[in-house]
Amino acid sequence: MSRLLKRLFVWPLLGLLVAGAFGVWWVDEPLQLAPGVTEQTPLDLEIAPGQSARGIAEKLSLSGVQTPWVLLYGWFRVSGQSRDIKAGSYEFAPGTTPRSLLSKLVRGEQAFRSITLLEGWNHRQVFELVRASPDLTQDLEGLGSADIMALIGYPGRHPEGRFFPDTYRVAKRATASSVLRQAAQAMDKRVADAWAQRDSGVPLRSPEEALILASIIEKETGLESDRQRIGGVFTNRLRIGMRLQTDPAVIYGLGERFDGNLRRDDLQTDTPYNTYTRAGLPPTPIAMPGAASLRAAVQPGDTKAIYFVARGDGSSQFSATLEEHNAAVRRYILRR
Repeated sequence: MSRLLKRLFVWPLLGLLVAGAFGVWWVDEPLQLAPGVTEQTPLDLEIAPGQSARGIAEKLSLSGVQTPWVLLYGWFRVSGQSRDIKAGSYEFAPGTTPRSLLSKLVRGEQAFRSITLLEGWNHRQVFELVRASPDLTQDLEGLGSADIMALIGYPGRHPEGRFFPDTYRVAKRATASSVLRQAAQAMDKRVADAWAQRDSGVPLRSPEEALILASIIEKETGLESDRQRIGGVFTNRLRIGMRLQTDPAVIYGLGERFDGNLRRDDLQTDTPYNTYTRAGLPPTPIAMPGAASLRAAVQPGDTKAIYFVARGDGSSQFSATLEEHNAAVRRYILRR
């Protein structure tokens, strides 16, 4: 074989074979990541919509992938999937290979975070949580409650009780407002479902009233087994026109003035939320009720009780007459 023939055909062919073998081996070898990247602190990558494959490869190198970006870019192009990479927030831990990296980007397997809203929280606690989350993109800066409600699609709505308490799995760097919107929509659905399943004869005129009553039940319930009976007590009171006389509503009306000690003057000072001085339900919910409290509001327990008092262990003592109730107060409250 002549030297010319070797130069023109053999050596280039051998070069291609070697390069191909290297490529097959390389795409399944773990990438070299910057020191400090672990399972607990993975490499973080944010891909903007419309970002080019080259730009993504360069960003990977800047983010901590120590493999030359040209190799990553070449792999994206050779795979034929460079146009299928999806925007979003991604994380990569040690052991990631070029093949698994590209597969994750093409499938859009973004990094997710869990945001948990607790039953009984008020809207201020909800807003504080999402504002403080380092995993969310903050878009609530400088906004008051009314502005936030408008931003998430509920203009003119009072924020209290509007967010269903649950754990929400959201993409890392999702906007704070998107979490609130999701929680508000979840509450809408839960309230609608509960209202559709309400008992006939419950003294509630609308889903909104069911939500308000559920929020009171949520704040009054210390023991799960008492929840339906507490719902029954408030239902009985509403049915006969008796004032609800619920301390959590009074406390809510006091707002930041409440110092942890509910005084007699507080119970006698009239506010829209003072259910000792005003009949019926307060004007808005006083907290975020969970599913069980919504159910207790529309499917209350069958009870003759119109009073209850905390025993001090989380449970309640229920009474059908004022005489029984006064005896329970002497036993469980005054004695303490």
